[in-house]
Amino acid sequence: MPIRTIEWKNDSVYLIDQTLLPGKVLKRRIQTTPEMADAIRSMQIRGAPAIGIAAAFGIYLGARTAETSSPEDFLDVVYSAASLLRKTRPTAVNLFWALDRMEQKARSVVNLDPQDRLEELLQEAQNIMEEDRQMCRAIGKNGLSLIKEKTVTFLTHCNAGALATADYGTALGIVYAAQEAGKTVHVFSDETRPQLQGSRLTAWELQQAGIEVTVICDNMAAFVMKQKKIDYIVVGADRIARNGDVANKIGTYNLAVLAEKHKIPFIVAAPSSTFDLSIENGSQIPIEERNRDEVIRRFGVLTAPENVAVYNPAFDVTENQLITAIVTEKGVLWPPFGETIKRLILTQEKILGKK
Repeated sequence: MPIRTIEWKNDSVYLIDQTLLPGKVLKRRIQTTPEMADAIRSMQIRGAPAIGIAAAFGIYLGARTAETSSPEDFLDVVYSAASLLRKTRPTAVNLFWALDRMEQKARSVVNLDPQDRLEELLQEAQNIMEEDRQMCRAIGKNGLSLIKEKTVTFLTHCNAGALATADYGTALGIVYAAQEAGKTVHVFSDETRPQLQGSRLTAWELQQAGIEVTVICDNMAAFVMKQKKIDYIVVGADRIARNGDVANKIGTYNLAVLAEKHKIPFIVAAPSSTFDLSIENGSQIPIEERNRDEVIRRFGVLTAPENVAVYNPAFDVTENQLITAIVTEKGVLWPPFGETIKRLILTQEKILGKK
């Protein structure tokens, strides 16, 4: 069974507090929208798909405070909850995708009996979570088609596994699929400064799954590639533009440039909900900047002068020319990404009933 980073039970959301890993495994109980907003903002829960799922439940938690209110008041509460959640993390598009979907559901059920409309909202949040589980499995299966070797070594960055989704993950979904297919799998995990999601989260998660993993500092990746220790680089994504430019955890762009130099396939794995149909290219993707203390005072230890200037973007953008393939639950996309993404978008729009 994969790690369950977020669950609905006992009329509450339970999520693994990822700020405490790997030293402590603690499930926090979330019962209100402000609590959920704080959990997302503080990165107790993180990873684009998981953030979207958490936000969906956050809408329901807010809506149930308006259980007996008029249709107008019910929508006001939903919109207020969505507004709070939208302000938490600006880069991961799954957050906004899930909030839009929950708002749309709220509008469609607003005239039902109060209890029925709440049940519909809860069901929609659960649907988003279940769909993510299915997408993770499909991404893993589709990504496995790219892996021909019986013994394979991956390099990954940040955490795009079960801790970032509702199931096996996106990038790590491919790793898990390779293991389940009987391949001998080894993973090099970048530590991923400054929050150390690679060393704290990915290494812990892979150990739980019995997969051999080696942690390296971010600045060791080039040398490991030069030593021909890496067969594939697999990463997740927080937002993908229409042309295939990808925003992911800061340091991803470094790996893509190095992969091109060393002729290593650079694979992005993400569900179709990560595509932002409104953005033409990566220059339009908003990049979150986080607190300076993450860089100079991580885990309470001062590692630079207190008054030094700090620049702390949480994400960077990798141009589509550096990407070998984008693996989605609908299949593998190949360059030219403008064309293959366009076909994917048309398929999505058809499913959604758009013209």
